[in-house]
Amino acid sequence: MGLWKRAPLLAAALIAVWGLATPAESAGSFMKTGGRTTQPIGHYEFCQTYKQECQQKTPRQSPVELTRQLWSAMVKINNAVNTSVMPMTDMELWGREEVWSYPDGAGDCEDYALEKRRQLMALGVPAGDLLMTVVRQPNGDGHAVLTMRTSLGDFILDNLEPRILSWEQTAYTYLKRQSELHSGVWIKINDGRADAVASVK
Repeated sequence: MGLWKRAPLLAAALIAVWGLATPAESAGSFMKTGGRTTQPIGHYEFCQTYKQECQQKTPRQSPVELTRQLWSAMVKINNAVNTSVMPMTDMELWGREEVWSYPDGAGDCEDYALEKRRQLMALGVPAGDLLMTVVRQPNGDGHAVLTMRTSLGDFILDNLEPRILSWEQTAYTYLKRQSELHSGVWIKINDGRADAVASVK
């Protein structure tokens, strides 16, 4: 953590690589969240195997500072996981729906997100800044992504999109995500850009 907290923020690199908004425009681009909501069944079952995944507590604090070093690590991990994991549905892998797991060469959307979360936590990013998130795609299908809270707003690491985008740059309707204070608690997202459907499993 010390390496990127000491490094100067080079937001221009983000703009050059991904065409993101300027720092002034990006700052404060955070999702608005509401009260507690239901935990996805897949995450609940995942936590029965990996109990520590539902016991991570993060003090109330500012999001991690988004530096050039941290951005580079995010891009590297996002690309590595997206290219090393073969996309397969839970039915193909397990014979049933909604199985959340760390991918062993293959997986679906939540498995990609879980692996990215694990690798970024190993670098020192707090659990409270790496939040599993449930969204609805424009075609109505449910989907899971990883939200990373940073000093420049909420960014999305997604297996369907090679770029890391601000949450507002995506076409998804955001439904719910893990609490930044407790990884076993899920909270509603008040996505003001569209009328969000209540929830998906």
